[in-house]
Amino acid sequence: MATMSVLTRDEAQTRAQLLDVHHYTVGLDLTGGDDTFDSVTAIRFTVRPGQDATDTFVELKPADLRSATLDGQPLDPRNLTENRLPLKNLTPGEHELRVDAAMRYSRTGEGMHRFTDPTDGETYVYTQLFMEDVQRVFAAFDQPDLKAVFELTVKAPRSWTVLANGVTEHTGDGVWTAAPTPPIPTYLVAVAAGPWHSVRTEHRGLPFGIHCRRSLAPHLDADAEEILDVTRACFDRYHEKFDEPYPFDSYDQAFVPEFNAGAMENPGLVTFRDEFVYRSAVTDTERQARAMVIAHEMAHMWFGDLVTLKWWDDIWLNESFAEYMGYQTTAEATRFTGTWTDFGVVRKSWGYDADQRPSTHPVAPEAVHDTASALLNFDGISYAKGASALRQLVAWLGEKDFLAGINTHFERHRFANATLADFIDSLASATDRDVHAWADAWLRTTGVDTLTATVDARPGEWTLDLDRDGSRPHRVTVGVYDRDLGDGRTLVVRERYETDVPGDGTAPPRPGTRPALVVPNDLDLTYAKIRLDETSLETVLRGLSGIPDALTRAVVWNALRDMVRDGDLAPTDYLATADAHLPEETDLALVQGVLAFATTQIAGRYVHPDQRPAAQAGLGSLCRDLIRRTEDGDNPGLRLIAVRHFIDVATQPDTIAAWLADGTVPGGPELDPELRWRVLARLAVLGATDETAIAAELERDPSAAGQEGAARCRAALPDAEAKRAAWESMFATDERTDLSNYLFTATAQGFWQPEQADLVRDYVPRYYEDAVAVAARRGPAIAHAAGQWAFPAHAVDADHLRLGEACLRDAAPTPALRRKLVDQLDDLARALRVREAQHTADHG
Repeated sequence: MATMSVLTRDEAQTRAQLLDVHHYTVGLDLTGGDDTFDSVTAIRFTVRPGQDATDTFVELKPADLRSATLDGQPLDPRNLTENRLPLKNLTPGEHELRVDAAMRYSRTGEGMHRFTDPTDGETYVYTQLFMEDVQRVFAAFDQPDLKAVFELTVKAPRSWTVLANGVTEHTGDGVWTAAPTPPIPTYLVAVAAGPWHSVRTEHRGLPFGIHCRRSLAPHLDADAEEILDVTRACFDRYHEKFDEPYPFDSYDQAFVPEFNAGAMENPGLVTFRDEFVYRSAVTDTERQARAMVIAHEMAHMWFGDLVTLKWWDDIWLNESFAEYMGYQTTAEATRFTGTWTDFGVVRKSWGYDADQRPSTHPVAPEAVHDTASALLNFDGISYAKGASALRQLVAWLGEKDFLAGINTHFERHRFANATLADFIDSLASATDRDVHAWADAWLRTTGVDTLTATVDARPGEWTLDLDRDGSRPHRVTVGVYDRDLGDGRTLVVRERYETDVPGDGTAPPRPGTRPALVVPNDLDLTYAKIRLDETSLETVLRGLSGIPDALTRAVVWNALRDMVRDGDLAPTDYLATADAHLPEETDLALVQGVLAFATTQIAGRYVHPDQRPAAQAGLGSLCRDLIRRTEDGDNPGLRLIAVRHFIDVATQPDTIAAWLADGTVPGGPELDPELRWRVLARLAVLGATDETAIAAELERDPSAAGQEGAARCRAALPDAEAKRAAWESMFATDERTDLSNYLFTATAQGFWQPEQADLVRDYVPRYYEDAVAVAARRGPAIAHAAGQWAFPAHAVDADHLRLGEACLRDAAPTPALRRKLVDQLDDLARALRVREAQHTADHG
């Protein structure tokens, strides 16, 4: 990979003081072959008055810089250093830069990604220009506060359709012209081109469209009405919340292949990973997740696209806001009313985990020094913790004042840039409360507070004391529960009341007998770990499924999860609680979240290897119970979750091999492509299938997802030659055979298996050398995949920890890989502590 300078905050501030950028005219020609495309750019900009003749630079990362002119005078292409073309002796006034270059297509989801569908041979390209990848597509002053108008022209093969930020028009000979944009930042320019299958409609006078590759057409058509219904409902709800109308001329949503993120908020052309076009059966919770992502990206049209951060230290302004609005608006405007339960059990744990690692950072850091550092902060803190902080702010401030402050913010900074200070000033204009102090406590600090409950009971009254380990103010709802005397299992709400932590002195006593259960943060309105009092903990271990509200159950399951991670609850006790209560659970997000933690973390890492077979057998038995419970067909989502997890924990091949041979689970579901590949992958781990069967399955399903399934299965075979081939495909240095981002990930997911620890033992030390090299050569997306999926997470031992620490100390991994390794090694150290605590408890 060619080296690339990262942009520093100081450089960006200097350039923003020097320049006003007005207009880009960009011409792209996508008809030139499989490797490169042509890019011709004209940038009109002004050097502000009062400057002496000065120097700056424009960013560009070409395969070949053919020519560049500044105000008609040629620039020497040899002056391009890394990704910077110097612009010398600029005088105040108007200037025009013209650049003609050939640019490389990407296989890693960065820049202009090119994908050929193995199902039908059709090719698609799309841009992902986030952070600093616009320079892989056209020359630009690449920073978020140099917004400009963009006019794009794209020449494409004649059978293709071209989508862009504005309405596009085919003007003949494969040439498409996009309507000029309003002022937007460089990272939000978007193009998606190919023989798309499109479903188009209108709403409120605006053209709406959804698009996918042709081979997914029947699957998109099956869900088109649901996707469009959610889109319209969220669009209308945002117009009730926001005074500023939707600021762009159209709303297209393109489901694109091999996409690195969940979605990207390009104005007028949101791109989504096309796994959201479901080829196989999914649960209602997965449909809810898709609806939330639609709502999340639409929120960005205002927060991020209309008003844009000034620099990357304020990414939380984009992501926390969209995350909060996505969940809240989905719950308000669609049939998916339980989104906050899903947030509680899936997203908040992501935030809690990230916030307890050495790599934690404030929601709003004081300064992010360069783009490489900024890219690392798209994590559980900027999304989940930030959204939790906003939810707490709404609880403290009231939604009316919160929305008033937001609307002031949109009005003040329309089509411009803003900072944290600007946002807090806008909120402060709508309330008498000290929002600045709140922001300092919540947004400038790191770590998770812990709220520990102590209940003191006396005749006729009881008192709750909430002890806070941490520094933030919390407004929480306390839930007070009694046992239903009728059945003894169900818990009923005695009362819910609000309280502040810290409060104004000693908590007042409450009348009545001591409750069976007291849940601090009952409605999950704050962000803190919860420790229940002893009686309440006993109640939930015996009666968790009797808690009436799913959101409260999510809070309690999270508390148990945190206790396991902190060494305060034995992993086996968590498994026993799951075994006792999941068969009664009705919320699919909770079942999925608890089974995922139990399977991947507890059975996969926290229990000693000797205990793993028993843990897996217990989970298999639990899943079998859930499958039996759903035989009447009235809860297909729960049955699907149970079947998936039964496959994943199978220790013997017989049952799942019979399912694969029959093409169905007895009583349903039929094995669709996703389930067939899942079974085959598990059979590969268990040594109960072979290359012949994998090849036959790939012939049956030659899709892109099928290619990934085959790669995953081949890497999972318990065979020395299969492991060698998989490793070479990930880490070999021949660019001609480099795997795409998705095939790299699939191969990595198959490679390490706890059951095969002896077979892959020698690859653990090799991982660090080879991951450092591939990250340096192939860039941040592959570095992230190498750190996330290719890491030997199964190897929970002190020698592995020492190897990883030596790599961090001596091997100089790239920033993206370093962050993933820091996080993975911290999780590894935590797993060792959990095992040690369990060993101590077992042996005194």
